[in-house]
Amino acid sequence: MLPPILEIYVVWHPGDGQGAGTAKAIFEHFMQGLSFSGVIGGGVQVSFRSAAWEGPGTPPRPVYSEANPAPNGIRPARFVAVVPLLGTELAASVEDTDSAWHAYIAAIRAAEEVAPEQFGVFPYLLSNGATNDTQLGGILGKYQFVAAGEPEQHGEDVKSMLCRDLTQGIAQLISPDEMDRLTAFISHTKRHSYVEGEDVDALVGLVREVIGNTRLREYFDASDLQPGTDWDAALTQNAGTSAMLAIRTDLYSSRTWCQREVAIAKTHGMPIIMMDAIGFGEERGSFLMDHVPRVAVRKLNGQWQKQDVYRALNLLVDECLKRALWMHQRDLTRERPELDIAWWAPHAPEPLTLSHWIKARIAQGIDAGVEGNLRILHPDPPLGPDEKEVLINYVQTTQLGRGVDIMTPRQLATRGG
Repeated sequence: MLPPILEIYVVWHPGDGQGAGTAKAIFEHFMQGLSFSGVIGGGVQVSFRSAAWEGPGTPPRPVYSEANPAPNGIRPARFVAVVPLLGTELAASVEDTDSAWHAYIAAIRAAEEVAPEQFGVFPYLLSNGATNDTQLGGILGKYQFVAAGEPEQHGEDVKSMLCRDLTQGIAQLISPDEMDRLTAFISHTKRHSYVEGEDVDALVGLVREVIGNTRLREYFDASDLQPGTDWDAALTQNAGTSAMLAIRTDLYSSRTWCQREVAIAKTHGMPIIMMDAIGFGEERGSFLMDHVPRVAVRKLNGQWQKQDVYRALNLLVDECLKRALWMHQRDLTRERPELDIAWWAPHAPEPLTLSHWIKARIAQGIDAGVEGNLRILHPDPPLGPDEKEVLINYVQTTQLGRGVDIMTPRQLATRGG
């Protein structure tokens, strides 16, 4: 339906045996997992560059970008991410400065230097010897490698670390917001239920420890709010500009500040992952806390499991990239006015976010004197029929003056646009 936003090229020498398996892991993460299935087709593509293109021993097909488009006239992606897999065979092929492989790798660096806002290079080291005093290291050594360290014992594997680092790097490349490094806003309650004891403190401490083992930046109100700071304003600013990791323990949903933090993040369209760490139970819960991805965090032999925290963080990073892709696709609809989308909702609408959006439209007088339903598009999966009916009925009680039609990209495609 729309031109591609992101294309990821995985480049490796066919003689480097680990390359194919690593490339497959990247492909599966971006193309076969659930994280990015909700964006419009073409939002992200993964292409392999390994097989010889012009005869035995030659480099693969070129990496296409806006500066080097494909000869068939197909429009290149707005953003390009190249993942060179650095092995000893690739290093040997690049060592001769007159070789075609040397020119191929040098062209990747040159493309990034021409358009660093659109072209990212994220090397992954298959073998330490590949970059030690080699031409390959000289060409690509200036870039920050993904998954450069050893994965933490009992925490995650190399694939998890690689995909998170790569996803984070790409999200920071393409984000429409000013972003130096992804920040995880840790939302939690300082109060414990009578059965939790010090479990909440232990879990919060573990979350902070795990974030410290990644390339994410944390925002933690106990240490990041300075004396004399306007607490409400500071939390409002940071909850609205960070990805939220909410630690839902027994009393979390009943705390006013926790409810406010989640509401701010939702109405700003920011990614939220709810870590479900409920131990004994909740008295009532809160409708503000639902309608977001949730990851169960559990204890084994009295200890919170690091694997669960890593799963939550990885999903949070995926949600950040998904949001950035969605916002760029929204911008591309300026080329397709016939789609007539009133609201590109970054998450499936709910009463909180829908009322926030309606209030803004009424305040701006956008719908004065206009008839017909407004089209709201949100990422897949679609709302259930009962969920959609509740929202449509709610809109009819407001001052919007128009109905709404809520759908996902796949539903829009089945209607022919």
